[in-house]
Amino acid sequence: MKIVNFNERNSVLNQFIYEIRSKQIQADRLRFRQNINRIGEVMAFEISKELHYSLKDVETPLGTSTISVPDEKLVLCTILRAGLPFHQGFLDIFDNAENAFVSAYRKYKDTENFNIHIEYIASPRIDGKTLIIADPMLATGSSMELTYQAMLTKGHPAHIHIASIIAAEQALEHISKIFPEDKTTVWCAAVDAELNEHSYIVPGLGDAGDLSYGEKE
Repeated sequence: MKIVNFNERNSVLNQFIYEIRSKQIQADRLRFRQNINRIGEVMAFEISKELHYSLKDVETPLGTSTISVPDEKLVLCTILRAGLPFHQGFLDIFDNAENAFVSAYRKYKDTENFNIHIEYIASPRIDGKTLIIADPMLATGSSMELTYQAMLTKGHPAHIHIASIIAAEQALEHISKIFPEDKTTVWCAAVDAELNEHSYIVPGLGDAGDLSYGEKE
């Protein structure tokens, strides 16, 4: 399984990561969502370099031009609700892609222990297509695992791209055992080493869903 960590290279992406991590700047909910969106756009652009391309002629008012264009059928999948602004960034770039949505949430047994529950999935068939699963926080990897299993009820993709803004090392290790090694690429803006007792990424940034849309009851 190929893992791409953008934090290992210099780009404007790091400015957006700085701002969403900052407890002062992230208090601006609109700015937080916009930065998540922009990170999605940058990642989508980088993923576009890995797609298959074919030459295609296009008629201009003055003649014919031949352009190399991507020819893969894409399905963008996001995990509700934190993934919505991230998903929109991908959709801004891959505007002709099909879309899938999965509702996954933590159901707590007590303050520290929980199970992941999926209650909703809306997706096209994904057989032979390129599946991009976008989830901003990859903490334990359990939500990503169950989302993948849910998507397999809609077919088997030709290739899978997992896009995460901040991933924990534990999650990367976990999903490496779940996803097919020969057709999975993981894209991370940053990788953090630890999880706390509530399975939140440390230093992370907090709860991406709450920061985007307000605290939940």
